[in-house]
Amino acid sequence: MAHPSDIEIAQQNEMLHIKEVAAKVNLKEDDLILYGKYKAKLPLRLIDEEKIKQNHLILVTALTPTPAGEGKTTVSIGLNEGLNKIGEQAMVVLREPSLGPVFGIKGGAAGGGYSQVVPMEDINLHFTGDFNAIEKANNLLSALIDNNLQTKVNNLNIDPRTIAWKRVIDMNDRALRDITIGLGGLANGIPREEGFNITPASEVMAILCMAKDIDDLKKRLGDIFVGFTFDKQAIFARDLKAENAMAILLKDAIQPNFVQTLEHNPAIIHGGPFANIAQGTNTIIATKMGLSLSNYVVTEAGFGADLGAEKFLNIKSAYAGLNPKCVVLVATIRALRHHGGSPVDEYNTASLDRVSKGFENLEKHIE
Repeated sequence: MAHPSDIEIAQQNEMLHIKEVAAKVNLKEDDLILYGKYKAKLPLRLIDEEKIKQNHLILVTALTPTPAGEGKTTVSIGLNEGLNKIGEQAMVVLREPSLGPVFGIKGGAAGGGYSQVVPMEDINLHFTGDFNAIEKANNLLSALIDNNLQTKVNNLNIDPRTIAWKRVIDMNDRALRDITIGLGGLANGIPREEGFNITPASEVMAILCMAKDIDDLKKRLGDIFVGFTFDKQAIFARDLKAENAMAILLKDAIQPNFVQTLEHNPAIIHGGPFANIAQGTNTIIATKMGLSLSNYVVTEAGFGADLGAEKFLNIKSAYAGLNPKCVVLVATIRALRHHGGSPVDEYNTASLDRVSKGFENLEKHIE
């Protein structure tokens, strides 16, 4: 008998109304900003700094992952299910998936098997629109930059050769990495080299994940470096008066998303920066929200312990005053084989020798 796929398991699950899930952490309907029956956003007023100090944060990391990923999300969700099963009040707090990996080799980021967050399809696709808002805020700044190059009103004398800011799109599209814009005549702007990054690589994503509140968000947006003038003076987003308009586009995206696991336990999913580019963890706001509502919060950091976990501990935790009480390091036999020299087509082929060699990678992460 074939084992059901992740999507079959998720679609067979009978979800509770999100109001019922919220009741498990003592939230009322008035505390929720509903996005249909199974999704909601949580207002920032629910964050309680005193409760945060009393509750327990658990970080899940891993050894260096293979191209298929190594299950940090799945383990995080499973650990959360287990804690709730033994009677503890626990919540899993995760990053939002990017459409790039979702439609690539790695696939979705809502867990796997019977360790998933749902509604899985919504979470893996457009969810509540946070990525779209981040993309629009990022590209609004791009539009303001190009407009300033051409305008005679409040022109900042920006040297287009020095512009460091790129547009973003949440898709794997290599053809857009390096392009030329502003073609087609006087009405279409100043021709210059430009390019697109993927949305999780946007500085706006990193800023949203580090912001403590809307005022902090505005300040950080204003501090974005754009480029230099012809006189070698640095130009920032605040010089273009961009920060308020960008923040308005993020007014809903700054609020954490509230969903459930397959076993109807509460979950928060918010923010999604890549760990090899940015900090690789969910938002400070989401982690603090979880710790305000539950005795235990299980969260994860991208890539291996030498990357995501280092950034979680030394950047996010240090800045936000968080103190993980426990770290879980995921090490699968498949990944150990990979790091022991196994080619992709032999990942699932037993080899004690390759597994033994793979422990060298695990040892470095434990350091």
